[in-house]
Amino acid sequence: MSSTPPRSIILIVEDEPDLREVVAELLEMEDYTVLQAANGQAALDVLAAHHDDQPCLVLLDLMMPVMDGHEFLHRIQQDERYRALPVLMLTAHFSAKAPPGTVGLLRKPVDIAELLAMVARHCPAA
Repeated sequence: MSSTPPRSIILIVEDEPDLREVVAELLEMEDYTVLQAANGQAALDVLAAHHDDQPCLVLLDLMMPVMDGHEFLHRIQQDERYRALPVLMLTAHFSAKAPPGTVGLLRKPVDIAELLAMVARHCPAA
């Protein structure tokens, strides 16, 4: 019986359901396991529920209801369990800069090749 290596987990935090689903499908086709959350509070809940299997990367929208990307980032930076999680910001805001504590920023609409390159940099291939 062969043992398959565990797939890398990516958490997508995006309030736009269609965009979240498209990115999730794209990453799943690349053999990643994808967790999804519609806002920062839901993302914190997902992280807590999957504490044994932390994501290798968080794709984080900047502007969301309930808890936006800045507040989520602040919260995980204050928590030693999540402080080391790489976070890649996604935004449609043309003048936004990558906040401190993130590994970068991609503008929407997201360039697929650029997104996959950033994911591959932080998540080992399965």
